[in-house]
Amino acid sequence: MHVCICKVGLKAARTGMKQGAIKQFGMRAARLDGTGASARSRQQERTDATRRKLLAAAEQIFARSGFEAARLEDIAAKAGYTRGAFYANFESKEDIFFTLLEEWVTDTIGSLAASLQMHEGREARSRALRQHYVEIAKDRRLVMLSLEYKLFAVRHPEAHARVRARQDRLKQSATKILAMVSTGRRPAGISNRAIGTALGALSQALLLERLVNPGVLTEKEVQVMLGLFFDALIAPSV
Repeated sequence: MHVCICKVGLKAARTGMKQGAIKQFGMRAARLDGTGASARSRQQERTDATRRKLLAAAEQIFARSGFEAARLEDIAAKAGYTRGAFYANFESKEDIFFTLLEEWVTDTIGSLAASLQMHEGREARSRALRQHYVEIAKDRRLVMLSLEYKLFAVRHPEAHARVRARQDRLKQSATKILAMVSTGRRPAGISNRAIGTALGALSQALLLERLVNPGVLTEKEVQVMLGLFFDALIAPSV
């Protein structure tokens, strides 16, 4: 009987040791898994930061030198990285160019929609959209980048569809936004899509003229003409 009790006790002790070892292993595994997840998170943060810096540098280089003249080395150096860091995040100059376009379209739609959501009623939203439209004529980099994308599409027919798809997405969103503020008294035969296209084209054309020859137009004149054009298309008196 005594031997039997000892065997039972010994067996229980061994079982307890096994369970304890399993528990400790599980705790160590959890700690290791947590450490690994934390390391992956930090690595992702570094990767995201690198991409943001490269995109910001590319935006400046493309606006300054144009797509054709821009070099990967210049973009990487502007961001503080090497060619290797560039290729770790983007496949080519065209890849970062289109990524920048996609982000620009998303940000433009998002910021404009958020701005209009702060106002209630068509009139208030129309005034906010008018102010936004007049103000973007001051954004030299925005106009230069927009011009680069259009020139790229013309010079590279094989990429035309990619540029047009992103531009169409922006125009579709602009059409919806115009529908939010339009009084319905627009000139006959002109769609919101056509109005959005015309507004953008005039804004970019006037700023380009001013960049080429500042003496031709003052900033105030540009803003006044854009405002008048906006009023004529969005809320005509007749």
